[in-house]
Amino acid sequence: MSLAKAATLDEPGGFTFLQLSDSHVGFNKPANPDALGTLKEAVDKIKAMPSRPTFYLHTGDISHLSKDSEFDNADQVMNGLNAPVFYVPGEHDLLDDGAGKAYFARYGKGSKGAGWYSFDQNGVHFIGLINVADLKPGGLGNLGAEQLAWLADDLRGRSTSTPIVVFAHIPLWTIYAEWGWGTADSAQALDLLKRFGSVTVLNGHIHQVTQKVEGHVAFHTARATGFPQPAPGTAPSPGPIKVPDGQLRKYLGITDVTFIQGKEQLAIVDIPLAG
Repeated sequence: MSLAKAATLDEPGGFTFLQLSDSHVGFNKPANPDALGTLKEAVDKIKAMPSRPTFYLHTGDISHLSKDSEFDNADQVMNGLNAPVFYVPGEHDLLDDGAGKAYFARYGKGSKGAGWYSFDQNGVHFIGLINVADLKPGGLGNLGAEQLAWLADDLRGRSTSTPIVVFAHIPLWTIYAEWGWGTADSAQALDLLKRFGSVTVLNGHIHQVTQKVEGHVAFHTARATGFPQPAPGTAPSPGPIKVPDGQLRKYLGITDVTFIQGKEQLAIVDIPLAG
Protein backbone atom coordinates (compact mmCIF):
# COMPACT_ATOMS: atom_id res chain seq x y z
CA MET A 1 0.00 0.00 0.00
CA SER A 2 1.24 3.47 -0.64
CA LEU A 3 0.01 6.73 0.76
CA ALA A 4 -0.03 9.78 -1.48
CA LYS A 5 -0.71 13.01 0.35
CA ALA A 6 -1.23 16.08 -1.81
CA ALA A 7 -0.50 19.32 0.04
CA THR A 8 -1.21 19.67 3.72
CA LEU A 9 -4.81 20.50 4.42
CA ASP A 10 -4.01 24.00 5.67
CA GLU A 11 -2.52 24.96 2.30
CA PRO A 12 -4.62 26.25 -0.63
CA GLY A 13 -5.91 23.33 -2.67
CA GLY A 14 -4.63 20.77 -0.22
CA PHE A 15 -6.04 17.24 -0.19
CA THR A 16 -4.89 13.74 0.63
CA PHE A 17 -5.21 10.41 -1.14
CA LEU A 18 -3.79 6.93 -0.68
CA GLN A 19 -2.56 4.27 -3.06
CA LEU A 20 -2.98 0.61 -2.20
CA SER A 21 -1.61 -2.17 -4.37
CA ASP A 22 -1.32 -5.92 -4.78
CA SER A 23 -3.65 -7.07 -2.02
CA HIS A 24 -3.99 -10.57 -3.56
CA VAL A 25 -7.05 -11.38 -1.48
CA GLY A 26 -7.45 -15.16 -1.58
CA PHE A 27 -3.72 -15.87 -1.41
CA ASN A 28 -2.93 -18.13 1.57
CA LYS A 29 0.45 -19.73 0.89
CA PRO A 30 3.46 -19.66 3.28
CA ALA A 31 4.60 -16.24 1.99
CA ASN A 32 1.47 -14.87 3.70
CA PRO A 33 -1.20 -17.27 5.00
CA ASP A 34 -3.70 -14.41 5.42
CA ALA A 35 -3.53 -11.79 2.66
CA LEU A 36 -7.00 -10.54 3.58
CA GLY A 37 -5.76 -10.00 7.12
CA THR A 38 -2.82 -7.83 6.06
CA LEU A 39 -5.11 -5.77 3.82
CA LYS A 40 -7.29 -5.21 6.89
CA GLU A 41 -4.20 -4.22 8.91
CA ALA A 42 -3.33 -1.65 6.24
CA VAL A 43 -6.86 -0.24 6.26
CA ASP A 44 -6.89 -0.12 10.06
CA LYS A 45 -3.60 1.80 9.94
CA ILE A 46 -5.19 4.30 7.55
CA LYS A 47 -8.30 4.65 9.70
CA ALA A 48 -6.08 5.51 12.68
CA MET A 49 -4.46 8.42 10.84
CA PRO A 50 -5.25 11.84 12.31
CA SER A 51 -6.23 13.19 8.88
CA ARG A 52 -8.37 10.95 6.66
CA PRO A 53 -7.73 10.91 2.89
CA THR A 54 -10.18 12.34 0.37
CA PHE A 55 -10.06 9.25 -1.87
CA TYR A 56 -8.03 6.15 -2.65
CA LEU A 57 -6.26 4.54 -5.61
CA HIS A 58 -5.80 0.78 -5.91
CA THR A 59 -3.25 -0.18 -8.55
CA GLY A 60 -4.31 -3.74 -9.15
CA ASP A 61 -4.25 -7.37 -8.07
CA ILE A 62 -7.07 -6.79 -5.64
CA SER A 63 -7.77 -10.52 -5.92
CA HIS A 64 -5.47 -13.48 -6.44
CA LEU A 65 -7.65 -15.60 -8.75
CA SER A 66 -10.43 -13.20 -9.87
CA LYS A 67 -13.05 -15.02 -7.80
CA ASP A 68 -16.25 -13.24 -6.79
CA SER A 69 -15.64 -14.29 -3.18
CA GLU A 70 -12.21 -12.63 -3.24
CA PHE A 71 -13.62 -9.37 -4.60
CA ASP A 72 -16.45 -9.59 -2.03
CA ASN A 73 -13.95 -9.92 0.83
CA ALA A 74 -11.77 -7.12 -0.49
CA ASP A 75 -14.78 -4.83 -0.88
CA GLN A 76 -15.90 -5.54 2.67
CA VAL A 77 -12.54 -4.31 3.97
CA MET A 78 -12.20 -1.39 1.55
CA ASN A 79 -15.71 -0.16 2.31
CA GLY A 80 -14.49 0.61 5.80
CA LEU A 81 -12.53 3.53 4.35
CA ASN A 82 -15.78 5.44 3.73
CA ALA A 83 -14.39 7.35 0.72
CA PRO A 84 -14.23 6.83 -3.07
CA VAL A 85 -11.76 4.26 -4.39
CA PHE A 86 -10.43 4.43 -7.97
CA TYR A 87 -9.18 1.11 -9.36
CA VAL A 88 -7.08 -0.22 -12.21
CA PRO A 89 -6.74 -4.01 -12.62
CA GLY A 90 -3.74 -6.23 -12.23
CA GLU A 91 -3.32 -9.37 -14.27
CA HIS A 92 -4.64 -11.43 -11.33
CA ASP A 93 -7.94 -9.53 -11.58
CA LEU A 94 -8.53 -10.65 -15.18
CA LEU A 95 -8.15 -14.42 -14.84
CA ASP A 96 -11.82 -15.40 -15.05
CA ASP A 97 -13.44 -16.85 -18.15
CA GLY A 98 -14.96 -13.48 -18.97
CA ALA A 99 -11.54 -11.82 -19.32
CA GLY A 100 -12.14 -9.68 -16.28
CA LYS A 101 -15.94 -9.70 -16.36
CA ALA A 102 -16.16 -9.84 -12.55
CA TYR A 103 -13.64 -7.03 -12.13
CA PHE A 104 -15.20 -4.68 -14.68
CA ALA A 105 -18.72 -5.28 -13.38
CA ARG A 106 -17.59 -3.97 -10.00
CA TYR A 107 -14.93 -1.39 -10.78
CA GLY A 108 -15.07 -0.53 -14.48
CA LYS A 109 -18.26 1.54 -14.72
CA GLY A 110 -17.72 4.75 -16.68
CA SER A 111 -14.30 3.74 -17.97
CA LYS A 112 -13.23 3.73 -21.61
CA GLY A 113 -12.00 0.88 -23.83
CA ALA A 114 -10.41 -1.82 -21.68
CA GLY A 115 -10.94 0.21 -18.52
CA TRP A 116 -8.87 3.40 -18.75
CA TYR A 117 -10.16 6.75 -17.46
CA SER A 118 -9.13 10.09 -15.96
CA PHE A 119 -10.43 12.58 -13.41
CA ASP A 120 -9.44 15.87 -11.78
CA GLN A 121 -9.02 16.79 -8.14
CA ASN A 122 -8.09 20.29 -6.94
CA GLY A 123 -6.21 21.10 -10.13
CA VAL A 124 -4.37 17.76 -10.31
CA HIS A 125 -5.17 15.51 -13.29
CA PHE A 126 -5.27 11.76 -12.54
CA ILE A 127 -5.00 9.15 -15.32
CA GLY A 128 -5.74 5.45 -14.78
CA LEU A 129 -4.07 3.33 -17.47
CA ILE A 130 -4.54 -0.38 -18.23
CA ASN A 131 -1.43 -2.35 -19.18
CA VAL A 132 -2.49 -5.90 -18.22
CA ALA A 133 -5.29 -6.61 -20.71
CA ASP A 134 -2.92 -7.63 -23.54
CA LEU A 135 0.35 -8.80 -22.02
CA LYS A 136 3.33 -9.26 -24.30
CA PRO A 137 5.59 -12.35 -24.37
CA GLY A 138 7.37 -12.74 -21.06
CA GLY A 139 4.63 -10.84 -19.24
CA LEU A 140 5.54 -7.31 -20.29
CA GLY A 141 2.67 -4.87 -19.97
CA ASN A 142 1.12 -3.24 -23.00
CA LEU A 143 -1.05 -0.16 -23.47
CA GLY A 144 -2.00 -0.54 -27.13
CA ALA A 145 -2.75 1.92 -29.92
CA GLU A 146 -6.35 2.63 -28.89
CA GLN A 147 -5.42 3.58 -25.34
CA LEU A 148 -2.46 5.67 -26.49
CA ALA A 149 -4.74 7.58 -28.86
CA TRP A 150 -7.17 8.18 -25.99
CA LEU A 151 -4.30 9.39 -23.78
CA ALA A 152 -3.17 11.87 -26.44
CA ASP A 153 -6.71 13.21 -26.68
CA ASP A 154 -7.08 13.35 -22.89
CA LEU A 155 -3.92 15.45 -22.55
CA ARG A 156 -4.56 17.68 -25.56
CA GLY A 157 -5.07 21.31 -24.61
CA ARG A 158 -4.05 20.88 -20.97
CA SER A 159 -1.64 23.44 -19.56
CA THR A 160 1.93 22.25 -19.08
CA SER A 161 1.68 23.52 -15.50
CA THR A 162 -1.06 20.99 -14.66
CA PRO A 163 0.28 18.39 -12.19
CA ILE A 164 -0.27 14.90 -13.62
CA VAL A 165 -0.55 11.66 -11.64
CA VAL A 166 -0.60 8.46 -13.71
CA PHE A 167 -1.46 5.15 -12.07
CA ALA A 168 -1.28 1.68 -13.62
CA HIS A 169 -0.47 -1.82 -12.42
CA ILE A 170 2.76 -2.74 -14.22
CA PRO A 171 5.59 -0.16 -14.09
CA LEU A 172 5.78 2.22 -17.03
CA TRP A 173 9.53 1.83 -17.26
CA THR A 174 11.50 -1.37 -17.70
CA ILE A 175 12.80 -2.54 -14.35
CA TYR A 176 13.59 -6.13 -15.34
CA ALA A 177 12.45 -7.29 -18.77
CA GLU A 178 13.30 -10.95 -18.10
CA TRP A 179 10.49 -11.02 -15.53
CA GLY A 180 8.07 -8.87 -17.50
CA TRP A 181 8.61 -5.94 -15.14
CA GLY A 182 7.96 -3.16 -17.60
CA THR A 183 5.54 -1.95 -20.29
CA ALA A 184 6.46 -2.59 -23.91
CA ASP A 185 5.04 0.64 -25.35
CA SER A 186 5.51 2.90 -22.34
CA ALA A 187 7.88 5.19 -24.28
CA GLN A 188 4.96 6.37 -26.41
CA ALA A 189 2.93 7.28 -23.33
CA LEU A 190 5.87 9.02 -21.68
CA ASP A 191 6.49 11.02 -24.84
CA LEU A 192 2.97 12.43 -24.48
CA LEU A 193 3.65 13.33 -20.84
CA LYS A 194 7.10 14.87 -21.11
CA ARG A 195 5.86 18.42 -21.82
CA PHE A 196 4.27 18.68 -18.36
CA GLY A 197 6.22 20.22 -15.52
CA SER A 198 5.20 17.67 -12.87
CA VAL A 199 4.36 14.03 -13.65
CA THR A 200 4.20 11.29 -11.03
CA VAL A 201 3.74 7.68 -12.12
CA LEU A 202 2.47 5.24 -9.48
CA ASN A 203 2.64 1.49 -10.10
CA GLY A 204 2.44 -1.81 -8.26
CA HIS A 205 3.07 -5.34 -9.57
CA ILE A 206 6.63 -5.88 -8.31
CA HIS A 207 5.70 -5.72 -4.58
CA GLN A 208 8.69 -3.57 -3.62
CA VAL A 209 9.86 0.03 -3.73
CA THR A 210 11.73 1.22 -6.79
CA GLN A 211 12.08 4.87 -7.76
CA LYS A 212 13.48 6.76 -10.72
CA VAL A 213 13.30 10.33 -12.02
CA GLU A 214 13.65 11.26 -15.70
CA GLY A 215 13.30 14.97 -16.37
CA HIS A 216 9.99 16.05 -14.84
CA VAL A 217 8.68 12.47 -14.56
CA ALA A 218 9.03 10.66 -11.22
CA PHE A 219 8.37 6.90 -11.17
CA HIS A 220 7.46 5.04 -8.01
CA THR A 221 6.45 1.43 -7.34
CA ALA A 222 4.65 0.54 -4.11
CA ARG A 223 4.96 -2.29 -1.66
CA ALA A 224 2.15 -4.84 -1.67
CA THR A 225 -0.30 -5.50 1.11
CA GLY A 226 -0.26 -9.18 0.11
CA PHE A 227 3.27 -10.63 0.04
CA PRO A 228 6.84 -9.69 -0.97
CA GLN A 229 8.64 -10.67 -4.18
CA PRO A 230 12.38 -11.03 -4.77
CA ALA A 231 14.53 -8.16 -5.97
CA PRO A 232 15.14 -8.21 -9.74
CA GLY A 233 17.48 -11.00 -10.78
CA THR A 234 17.98 -12.42 -7.27
CA ALA A 235 15.82 -15.52 -7.85
CA PRO A 236 15.10 -17.85 -10.77
CA SER A 237 11.75 -16.15 -11.31
CA PRO A 238 9.37 -13.64 -9.69
CA GLY A 239 6.70 -14.76 -7.28
CA PRO A 240 5.86 -14.90 -3.59
CA ILE A 241 8.83 -15.30 -1.25
CA LYS A 242 8.65 -16.41 2.36
CA VAL A 243 10.62 -14.19 4.71
CA PRO A 244 11.64 -15.20 8.24
CA ASP A 245 8.83 -15.52 10.75
CA GLY A 246 7.96 -12.16 12.23
CA GLN A 247 9.55 -10.21 9.37
CA LEU A 248 6.67 -10.10 6.86
CA ARG A 249 5.32 -6.68 7.84
CA LYS A 250 8.71 -5.10 7.20
CA TYR A 251 8.14 -5.90 3.51
CA LEU A 252 4.55 -4.61 3.38
CA GLY A 253 3.84 -0.94 3.93
CA ILE A 254 2.73 2.52 2.97
CA THR A 255 4.30 5.31 0.99
CA ASP A 256 3.75 8.89 2.08
CA VAL A 257 3.73 11.31 -0.84
CA THR A 258 3.38 15.05 -0.25
CA PHE A 259 2.36 17.46 -2.98
CA ILE A 260 2.65 21.18 -2.27
CA GLN A 261 1.12 23.68 -4.67
CA GLY A 262 3.88 25.33 -6.69
CA LYS A 263 6.41 22.53 -6.22
CA GLU A 264 7.36 20.50 -9.29
CA GLN A 265 7.82 17.08 -7.67
CA LEU A 266 5.99 15.13 -5.01
CA ALA A 267 8.10 14.17 -1.99
CA ILE A 268 7.82 10.40 -1.52
CA VAL A 269 8.64 8.57 1.73
CA ASP A 270 7.99 4.84 2.21
CA ILE A 271 6.95 3.42 5.57
CA PRO A 272 6.75 -0.34 6.27
CA LEU A 273 3.55 -1.71 7.72
CA ALA A 274 5.47 -2.82 10.81
CA GLY A 275 6.80 0.69 11.51
